[in-house]
Amino acid sequence: MTRTSTLDPRSADASVDVTRVAVSTVIFTLRRLPGADAPRVALPLVRRTRDPHEGQWALPGGWLDVAEGLDAAASRTLAETTGLSPSYLEQLYAFGAVDRSPTRVVSIVYWALIRPDEASDDSVENVQWFDAASLPALAFDHNDIVEYALWRLRNKVGYSRIAHGLLADEFTLAELREVYESILDRRLDPANFRRQVENSGTLIPTDRFRTGSHRPARLYRYNQDVELADRGPLGVRQ
Repeated sequence: MTRTSTLDPRSADASVDVTRVAVSTVIFTLRRLPGADAPRVALPLVRRTRDPHEGQWALPGGWLDVAEGLDAAASRTLAETTGLSPSYLEQLYAFGAVDRSPTRVVSIVYWALIRPDEASDDSVENVQWFDAASLPALAFDHNDIVEYALWRLRNKVGYSRIAHGLLADEFTLAELREVYESILDRRLDPANFRRQVENSGTLIPTDRFRTGSHRPARLYRYNQDVELADRGPLGVRQ
């Protein structure tokens, strides 16, 4: 019989089939990384300090405590490893291949968005930011997890206002288009983009403008009556 445990499986009775539950988070932001001419989708990774995979980069995470919910565990482990507290956090998928870890571990993976001004710098110990589309070999199956999270982000940006999780409360259409271009990794026609987002019913124009070297650009905000992303019938956090 398989049971979930918070004990170290290496110290457990070898006759008992122990399955541990871990929680990890893929947290995305936009960053102008060295050598890039435009913002890139980036994520923080944590360098492992113990076996297995000591010295390799991995997603931030930790074990699920027996007395906490999944959302609480995701927020806690993310804060403990990176110091980050994202405004958008959603359960992504459960990864439980038998051979993904030396011991039996099922990972409940979340993905999150954070604005560039809320993202920490590289001064946090054992934490470094990477281009999400160009990663080194990560510990466990974390490359596959990031690839799946990127796929979900690129699909979701087309039918929700999830891009708002990477923007300030007020923004220009050019800034919004830059977010879409960074996520989709391709250029978008400015005129077509403007027409599509203005007809979407999700943006509210303000009376304020961004001034600079070009002509003033109107600032917009998202309609807060529209959900950041449709969570469906299971919208209540677990």
